[in-house]
Amino acid sequence: MGLDPWLVNAGDVKHLPGRPKTDVLDAVWLCKVAERQMLRPSFVPPYEIRRLRDLTRYRADLVGERTAEKNRVEKLLEDACIKLSVVASDIFGASGRDMMAALIAGERKPKVIAQLARSRMRTKITQLEEAFTGHFDDHHAFLLGRMLARIDGIDADIAALDAQIEAQLAPFAAAAAHLDEIPGIGPVAAAAILAEVGTDMSRFPSPGHLCSWAKFSPGIKSSAGKTKGSGSTGHGNRYLARVLGEAAAGSARTNTFLGERYRWLARRRGKKRAIVAVGRSILVIVWQLLKDPDARFRDLGPDHFSRRIDPDTAKHAHIRQLQALGYTVTLTPAA
Repeated sequence: MGLDPWLVNAGDVKHLPGRPKTDVLDAVWLCKVAERQMLRPSFVPPYEIRRLRDLTRYRADLVGERTAEKNRVEKLLEDACIKLSVVASDIFGASGRDMMAALIAGERKPKVIAQLARSRMRTKITQLEEAFTGHFDDHHAFLLGRMLARIDGIDADIAALDAQIEAQLAPFAAAAAHLDEIPGIGPVAAAAILAEVGTDMSRFPSPGHLCSWAKFSPGIKSSAGKTKGSGSTGHGNRYLARVLGEAAAGSARTNTFLGERYRWLARRRGKKRAIVAVGRSILVIVWQLLKDPDARFRDLGPDHFSRRIDPDTAKHAHIRQLQALGYTVTLTPAA
């Protein structure tokens, strides 16, 4: 009793090559690296967070399986020369499901199937008739029925998981509500973030420590004053990276500071780097909100960057750009 066991990274305790390996020598080696403070304990969240993590990770895996099954459906329809995805933005909507059900039931007439369209889809009756002019047969119907049944089963499992996640998230409802205020983060993403990082930010002394642990900080490799490598962040927690990437992509479509930051970076560094940078910004905000329960999210506004630009600096930059294009610039103050 009284022991405080550590879970450490296996790469940190790897024995030097070329040495004899026995259980005794391994134990001696572990003692040496531990007493010389060459080891750090890995992050192990408390029991309640681990239970929540099991649910959110399983949900993410099921969503991936559902997406893969939907791709198989679309590929099957393409094999039968059914171009439903060209006309409908979501072939698994109410209209699309009714049409696919008719195909499975044996209906093959394009005009009859097209009449099953609902709401706004009825304005595309002619295109739908052309889309269903293919060679869909009983073989395709059998496979399509199995695929749709599998999708419906996954949907039911995801709904059951959502209910269980909501129940497990009850003790952390306040923290989840705070994270829900961040643009791009909804209830599902908030639960996934809490399941991966927990609520105790004392494990991460600063936002930089959390970003480094999550591999959302660029790697630095330099020798003799020269920087090497691509500055990639490396591979961290893939579940956390997925939800941060989705949140960053969602915030990019908003008229907020994070949305403007994405657009500002994407123009200069590309979309992939912008996603990682905005994901890191979201992770910094998460650390601040979880560190102080009384903290609230306040958007800096989409004009945050323009308000901080010095007018003279912007003026000289525009003049240089025009001069590079071969123009002579004369400035006249506005009345």
